[in-house]
Amino acid sequence: MEVRKVDAGRGWQWIVGGFALFRKNPPIWIALFVIYFLIVIVVSIIPVVGPLVMTLLAPVFTAGFMLACRGVEAGEELELGYLIAGFKHNTGQLVTVGGLYLVGSIIILGLMMMSGGGAILGSAALGQMQGVEPNEAMVGAMGGMLIALLVAFALLIPLLMAYWFAPALVVLRNMTAMDAMKLSFVGCLRNMWPFLVYGVIAFILMMIAMIPFGLGMLILVPVLNASIYLGYKDIFPAEREQETESPTLPA
Repeated sequence: MEVRKVDAGRGWQWIVGGFALFRKNPPIWIALFVIYFLIVIVVSIIPVVGPLVMTLLAPVFTAGFMLACRGVEAGEELELGYLIAGFKHNTGQLVTVGGLYLVGSIIILGLMMMSGGGAILGSAALGQMQGVEPNEAMVGAMGGMLIALLVAFALLIPLLMAYWFAPALVVLRNMTAMDAMKLSFVGCLRNMWPFLVYGVIAFILMMIAMIPFGLGMLILVPVLNASIYLGYKDIFPAEREQETESPTLPA
């Protein structure tokens, strides 16, 4: 499959195009994401299991949003049924994407805690041996924790790159979870500049959206999700017949 390298300015165009898709039916887009967030809140309050389940199911819901974007782009009516459309196409592979992301996150978190905890214990022990004041020892420990955070961040970026386009590739190209994550990583790696532009602009828009009690996120979140679909189309061009047929939505 072709992986296209695009200009840096495309990062901005993905957001602009995402807003154009949002404008075609703002009430339904907002309703879709409000319902999704309510589902996230309800499931996540279940101790231990809830957050894990939502991590596994997140790619399934994302796939539904990707199908919704394609449908709106094709002139179809946006419906609330798209929220569960991902449960009808390669659901097992989509859940596997969530599982791989969950495993990667746990490994990264474990490495961060091990290195951070080791830094605290090491600095405290060294302080006692050398007669260093506790405050000074804690400063050294904080330095070790900072390094641990930087290492974790450096490991998290490749994981996010592998995850970014994976739901779209699974549901729209019928790819396996592993192949989709590999291809997503390559696509992001080849387009670091447009993603840098995209990230900076998205961060600024998030800061602005949070000003009116966070109400701007009702618009920005659907726009950014639509921008993922447009980035996918830009970086992974393909013939129409190679893609998944539009889903039959529930009545």
